[in-house]
Amino acid sequence: MEITYLTPDEQGEVTWPSFDNDKKAVVTLGAFDGMHLGHQAVIKRVVELARKHDAFSVVILFDPRPAFVHGWAAKHEGQEPTEANIDAEALTSVHERLQRIERFGVDHVLVVRYTLAFASKSYIFFLGRLVGKLGMRTLVLGQDAAMGKDRAGDIKHISNLAAGAGVFELDVVDDRGPGEVRIPRDFQPEMPTEWGEPADPLADVTKAERRAWSKKHQAKVMRAWSSTNVRYLLAHGRIQEANAILGAPHAIEGEVVHGEERGRTIGFPTANLGTDIEGYIPVDGVYAGWLVDLGPKASGDDAAEPQAARRWPAAISIGTKPTFSEKTGLHERVVESYCITDDWIDLYGHKVRVEFTGFLRPQVKFDGVDALTAELKRNVEETKRLTA
Repeated sequence: MEITYLTPDEQGEVTWPSFDNDKKAVVTLGAFDGMHLGHQAVIKRVVELARKHDAFSVVILFDPRPAFVHGWAAKHEGQEPTEANIDAEALTSVHERLQRIERFGVDHVLVVRYTLAFASKSYIFFLGRLVGKLGMRTLVLGQDAAMGKDRAGDIKHISNLAAGAGVFELDVVDDRGPGEVRIPRDFQPEMPTEWGEPADPLADVTKAERRAWSKKHQAKVMRAWSSTNVRYLLAHGRIQEANAILGAPHAIEGEVVHGEERGRTIGFPTANLGTDIEGYIPVDGVYAGWLVDLGPKASGDDAAEPQAARRWPAAISIGTKPTFSEKTGLHERVVESYCITDDWIDLYGHKVRVEFTGFLRPQVKFDGVDALTAELKRNVEETKRLTA
């Protein structure tokens, strides 16, 4: 897979590459945050059509996420975020998205830096560039896709444009998943209060109760397969539902650093992640999951995937510091993983991936070391069960 990084100029123009004048391209575009089952359906369709028509399969990947750029501008007098500003709401890093896209056999990924000037271009202008520069014969989109200035280029308008111009086709993929869900508008992370995987608050309720809940929480209707839904589930500890949409365990990555080593004193030494964490950190709590060693940080982000022996079941603790981070605009988070193994592991300076498989319990204060140790032992046994 060939990756090309493109930065629009001050007018929002992109110097698009030329692949082959004698070969067309099947194209899709978006942020693809999380690479959930809906995204996978779209990209699989791109590859399928490209192979059918002997064309290039092309994914245009926006970075940063458009929602982050527009949200930042709204809060900072029209200014765009810089590379130093971290999108703490992103489910996955661009590096992780590229790795997963490559597994589908895509030929080209064009990583376009999303800017306000780029966003100001009309969808007609944008699609014209894709046809003229990339040789686009087919555009593949999900059912509720929209693009261009003010998101005016929705499926209806693009379909009409394709039919009228006759130079490219529009292929719409059913990427909605199992129906629709209701998500509170402007929701905030909320740690569950009970032990065990949280249940859907709308499961087994009547239509009247559902309407009342939606009104109380100012809920909006979203498709089940959406990055927003995954983010909402993770923000409420509903790991297993989120993983079902992602098609894989949700994960974050970071470097192991020295912590306060309190766990070591009671027999539960942990691998602590530093503050530069890639991926969306679920709500505070204790989780079951896995710790995967990606090798020494100095080896770079392109290091090969580790051997199976460098993967351990882990009880994962997430807590919030009172310290405010200027990079994310949020309070700092502490992520600690206790690896369930009889071997001594030294991971300081290594990059690791923390994968989540289930929510165990909320963060609570225990009456003494004995009570805490007993609970940690229970957490370990539950982790073994969930990762068996």
